[in-house]
Parts: sequence; structure tokens; C-alpha cells
Amino acid sequence: MAKKTVAQINVMGKKVLMRCDFNVPLDKQQNITNDTRITEALPTIKHVLQNGGSVILMSHLGRPDGKPEAKYSLAPVAKRLSELLGKQVVFANDCIGPDPAAKAKALKPGDVLLLENVRYHPEEEIKDKKAKEDPALRKAKDDFAKQMADLGDAYVDDAFGTAHRDNASMYTVPALMKGKDRVIGFLIEKELKFLGDAVSNPVRPFVAILGGAKVSDKLGVIENLMQKVNMILIGGAMAYTFFKAQGKTIGGSLCEDEFIEKAKELLAKGKQTGCEIVLPIDTVIAQEIKAGAANKIVEGNIPDGWQGLDIGPATRKLFADKLKSAKTIVWNGPMGVFEMPPFDAGTRAVAQAVADATGKGAKSVIGGGDSASAIIGMGLKDKVSHISTGGGASLEFLEGKKFKCLDILDEA
Repeated sequence: MAKKTVAQINVMGKKVLMRCDFNVPLDKQQNITNDTRITEALPTIKHVLQNGGSVILMSHLGRPDGKPEAKYSLAPVAKRLSELLGKQVVFANDCIGPDPAAKAKALKPGDVLLLENVRYHPEEEIKDKKAKEDPALRKAKDDFAKQMADLGDAYVDDAFGTAHRDNASMYTVPALMKGKDRVIGFLIEKELKFLGDAVSNPVRPFVAILGGAKVSDKLGVIENLMQKVNMILIGGAMAYTFFKAQGKTIGGSLCEDEFIEKAKELLAKGKQTGCEIVLPIDTVIAQEIKAGAANKIVEGNIPDGWQGLDIGPATRKLFADKLKSAKTIVWNGPMGVFEMPPFDAGTRAVAQAVADATGKGAKSVIGGGDSASAIIGMGLKDKVSHISTGGGASLEFLEGKKFKCLDILDEA
């Protein structure tokens, strides 16, 4: 996916409309508790400013359900951006209408404007398929997007976290800016390079680690990666659907019964394709999901009244051993209920094993979400090759899906 980047266009004197992912966590006092998604956007913003352009930033935050809600305001982001850039970031009280139009018009080279949450309007999240089927929805989405499109002389997409969505600010806005530069920013360029190289041009052995709660979320990923990787390590609650497919008892563990046959097919397909699928050999079980809950370790079957909440110590060692020879690693999904000790041990062990393998020359890509949280929480951020800023987007990328909002942008 070779897309033209912001570095390949002339931004001198232009107002650059840039879609970012400023969906940052806030506490009850509206203080930002983690500004990573803001700092990741700074290289692209600074590039435009240093090359004579001004920037108009768009983003969503949370799920305000199509109407203004104070707790989802981007005002705290404007404040933090001002601090990071060392200059005032102008804040508009909406993303469309008279206020942002007037403030955008007044921008001079070097200025930065942040629009209010695009999800304050229901038109932002109208699915493009529905819009095509309903002329009224199409008009509403187009009218909303046109007001934002008219603000800029060029469009930059640097929001990988929402790159798999056809939201108005991600897809309809650049569609309406045909004839103007429509490019990606440095963050998306980095995401596509690391994820793309890992999947399309891996150094082998190539090992994928998949976890999380639902096997249904990962079926497409498993099927796609099975054609590309040498080995898939499976942990998390999704493993129990595979256990049941093997005829094991799983007690009260989470299981998607409707996918048991599919799990059987994948296990058989793994043998046919030469992709080794490695399941846990022991499990940490408890009778309740509670911090510090009494637990024990079992191999094989899980008894009634108990549920699997983490991979066991033998599995942690097995997975770590498998990763020692890996040259490319992709990890998406925790190994257990990692937010809650003592059921975080498996995820922590895998995080450390990935970091150790990276230290010995492997390229490691962490697929956002809980896996990224585990790596960052353990202080291993600088010990892996790349941490994706988009959990859902990275998952769909690994599944081999196309991103409409990127396809529409200018080719390099």
C-alpha cells in the first residue's frame, strides 16, 4: 500500500486539514491520563508548521452518541497540544458551522486549529453502505463532510486507530477533496511499514501470538496468518473454544460453542499448511473472576465449577521457548484476565519473552489494545520494534482487509 506522504507535497501557505486519533483517556476531572496518541501526531503537525503551512485538526473522542457531551470535549487535547507545541492551539466550539469556518479562515502559516469532537454529529458515523442505500443519509453525510472539506487546501490522514472505519471525516471528507492533495501522515506511514513488512515480507521464523476473549474476533486473522506464519501461539479465553474442539472439558470457561466446528477446521488446516498451532498445556483456574481469588493450575481438562483465567507456568515457558528462535513476531491479545492479579502473569511473561526476542534481533509488532497496554505498563515500550496505535485497525490489517479510507488517498 504505497501512499503519498505529507513529506511529498508542498504545504507552503496551505491550510492542511488533518485527521488525527486524539481518543485519549481522561479522568473524572477531564485530565488526560495518557497523551501517547497526541505525541504520536506531533511529527506530522510539526512538519506542516515548519514548512510554511497551518494545520486544522479533526478527531473523535469517546462515544458521545451523535450529540454534544461535555465529558467528550476535545478541549483538554487543545490544552495539552498547546503545551507540547509551545504555542496556542486555537479551539473551535464545533467541527462545522460559523465558528470553525471563521477560525479556519483567520489562520496564518504556523497556526494550529483543533475542531471539536466530530462524533458530536450523528452524520460522522453513518456507514457508507447505508448512505449509498438511502439518499437522505447520503445527503446528510455529504453535507456534513463538505463543511469540513471546505476548510482545507490539503488533507492528511494520520489516524491509524480509525483507519478501518468509513466515517465521514476519514472517508467522505477526502472523497470530496478530489483535485487537492490527499496523503498520509508519518504515523500511518510507520504503521503501514511495520505491519506491512511483518505480514508481507517477514524474516523467518515468523510467529504470531493471538489472545483475547473471543475466538470469533480472531478467526479471519488466524485464517489469513496461517498462510504466512510458521507458528501461531494461542492464549486467552479464545483458547477454550479450541480446547472444546479437541474434546476437552472446560468447566465454566468462556466458550463460543457456535465456533467449535470452525476451530476444528482451523486445527486441521494448520496441519495441512504446515503452520504449527500451539495451544496452552496448562491453565490457571479459579471459581470467580476477582483480584486475588483462590486459584490452582491444571493440565488438560478444567473441572466443573472452575474457569480458565490465564495460561499456566508450563505454557509461559513453552511460549517463551518458541519465541527464542523467532525473527518476526506479531502479538495481538492478552493471555488471560491481565488487568487483575494474579491472572496477569501469563500476559506479563509473554511480553517479557517478546522483548527478549527483540533484544536478540527479532522484529516485533504489538497490535495495539491490551497487548500494547501490557508492554507499556511493564516499561518495555522501548524493548519492542513497534507498538500499533490501533488495536481494531491492526487486527483488520492482519486479517488482510482493505481500508477504504486509505485506498482513496493519493498513490506515491
